[in-house]
Amino acid sequence: MHVLILHIDARVPASQSLKNKRAVLQSLVRRIDQLHSVGAAEVGGQDSWQRLQLGASIVGDNVSQVEAIADSIERMVWAEPQLEVLEIEQTWADC
Repeated sequence: MHVLILHIDARVPASQSLKNKRAVLQSLVRRIDQLHSVGAAEVGGQDSWQRLQLGASIVGDNVSQVEAIADSIERMVWAEPQLEVLEIEQTWADC
């Protein structure tokens, strides 16, 4: 079993409230879940209306499968027009 954790740090420059930011976040989490059945949640910046920190965990039988899903999620995040991506980190978990 292979587990990869993605930590996504981004800004939502057009957001004027927590409600606006959470709408962007929930849309992104829903798309990630629908496309890949990956667990994703806000892991930081909950009180900031323009900062978004998202964590996602990807579990798979082989490394190439997990990496392909991570790459797809990263492309989705980079393509999101409402986000300004600051950093995306990948961390392999020891199992």
